[in-house]
Amino acid sequence: MHALNPQQQAAVAHLGTPLLVLAGAGSGKTSVITQKIAWLIRKANYDARQIAAITFTNKAAREMKERVMQILSKEEAKGLTVSTFHTLGLNILKREVKKMGYKSGFSILDSQDSATILKELALKDDIEEVDDIRWQISRWKNDFINPEQAMQQAINEQDVQAARLYEKYQRQIRAYNAVDFDDLIVMPVQLFDQHPDVLEKWQNRLRYLLVDEYQDTNACQYRLIRQLAGVTGGITAVGDDDQSIYAWRGARPENLDQLQKDYPLLKVVKLEQNYRSTKRILASANHLIANNPHLFEKNLWSTLGEGDPILIMPCRTAQHESEKVVGEIMKRQFRERTPSKDFAILYRSNHQSRLFEKLLRENNIPYKLTGGTSFFEHAEVKDILSYLRIISNQNDDTAFLRVVNTPRREIGAATLEKLGEYAQERGTSLFNAAQEMGFAERISAKARQRMDTFLHWLTEMMRLNEDSEPGALVKRIIFDIHYEDWLLQNSKSPKMAERRMSNVWEIVEWVKTLHNDGAGKETLSEIVAHMSLIDMLERNNEEEEQDAVTLMTLHAAKGLEFPYVFLVGAEEDILPHMNSQDEAGIQEERRLTYVGITRAKTHLTVSYAKTRSRYGESMTCDPSRFLEELPAEHIEWEGHRIVTPEQRQETTKAYVSSLMDLLGD
Repeated sequence: MHALNPQQQAAVAHLGTPLLVLAGAGSGKTSVITQKIAWLIRKANYDARQIAAITFTNKAAREMKERVMQILSKEEAKGLTVSTFHTLGLNILKREVKKMGYKSGFSILDSQDSATILKELALKDDIEEVDDIRWQISRWKNDFINPEQAMQQAINEQDVQAARLYEKYQRQIRAYNAVDFDDLIVMPVQLFDQHPDVLEKWQNRLRYLLVDEYQDTNACQYRLIRQLAGVTGGITAVGDDDQSIYAWRGARPENLDQLQKDYPLLKVVKLEQNYRSTKRILASANHLIANNPHLFEKNLWSTLGEGDPILIMPCRTAQHESEKVVGEIMKRQFRERTPSKDFAILYRSNHQSRLFEKLLRENNIPYKLTGGTSFFEHAEVKDILSYLRIISNQNDDTAFLRVVNTPRREIGAATLEKLGEYAQERGTSLFNAAQEMGFAERISAKARQRMDTFLHWLTEMMRLNEDSEPGALVKRIIFDIHYEDWLLQNSKSPKMAERRMSNVWEIVEWVKTLHNDGAGKETLSEIVAHMSLIDMLERNNEEEEQDAVTLMTLHAAKGLEFPYVFLVGAEEDILPHMNSQDEAGIQEERRLTYVGITRAKTHLTVSYAKTRSRYGESMTCDPSRFLEELPAEHIEWEGHRIVTPEQRQETTKAYVSSLMDLLGD
């Protein structure tokens, strides 16, 4: 506690009424959460098993757990829950699966699986475009709106169509004994609404909740927390309405205000001391965000010195912008020997990275692009996981369809179409339907023989799953289907096949580890559910820290910090984005800019292009309105810089010193 400031200490030691910690950017919120967990266990006599700290990403949960373990002993922390919302939801569902009318070993569908099912259902209704409907269904679930309510709220034919598809989709995935990502929150809320005795059991089990990034909760997540916290309100919510940037994902910053309405005795503690940025960066961020309406007033301050002004860099074109930014990085690296990992280039949309990538590559500057291909997106990983899914849940039709012809078994599209129709008529899964006499009569003798061979093998694997160790079973599958040979035939080169096969062996090792970590208790279906969830929560595989310039979107940068930040493309229609021009949209784009500014520790450069190529034409661009909202006394426009003789002398000295260092190397 001695390392915390007075406001942080007050937040840690508050008990008796619900608490909202308004944590500004860089104000040490993770320290407050981890210290509060320790305080609850050591001073307030809570058992670790009664405490749950809930975050939004696996990375945040992992970091929090590591920091808690630096304070508490293994014995003190035994049974503590530190997890994401979705992992908590999954744990509740796994324990209460019978109450929900599901069979154990249910599958978790990812967005690709959901899209496949929706496309099949849409075809029957002659609906061609399902992407928007998939997002709409997700939004309905986040707002805790069921298909019936969606239909009642429909105001046009499009809404009716979407609501109808939503109802069919829910029926279909239930028949598959599957849930999608959003259901991991929706279903526990439904469960607690319908079974007060189950809710009471979980309230007694989790007596204190600490929720990170509260401003990012959607309506359904808020409801789950409200249910678990109950009337006593054993809860510390940590959030910042100025960093709410996920409205498109259903996040509701007004949940911070709702907390005050639901808990009149709510205590609010503000963390305003920033431990990250210089005074000028913070003053600029405060000045910008003051243009938004506020639920709670707060003003970030810092003791880290005045710092350099924010540099605004006008550029002729997008190409010129990338040249100047990469030039600035090279200059800093040469002059001050700054490592590459100290630099971040932040942009509004992924496509803006291309020019920067090209120039960094040409100048041999290492960089990492967040949002690259995740481990789970590789075809070979999806293949093997689909085998594990169908073996642990015979109703998983999406997994069945993926593996039935991988590797090729010459089971044709016509056979599969007939199987789909027959399964639909019978109201059963593809696996069950494929074994029925009624289906066998609809296909040729050759097709029947191929399908029977596959089903016989699959049934044998399901039988082995009952008494084999999961790791050994996965190995058996890989060898049985001659997967390595299949990769050799279907990869561009033997080297690529080898690389793909190493991903397959990584799954085997992972299955073994999960089985052993669960003290041999993790079944294959639990392992598959665990992997599916990690896939969805961690689309970007976390890499070890490397000395490389970071390129990422403003959304992805939240929670991170860098000594040197380049906020690029500060133009109208890019930031703020052309799709966010209403009042609520502009406010969210301003918060996004605020997040970008507060990532910088010591140096911030904001750049924009005067012309940019769009659809093959050169278009004139206006600087972002947010540049006008920055305080003039803390910004410096490039070209208006006055360099004193002393500064010139310092620069010369730095160049000479760098040259000497290089020659010394």
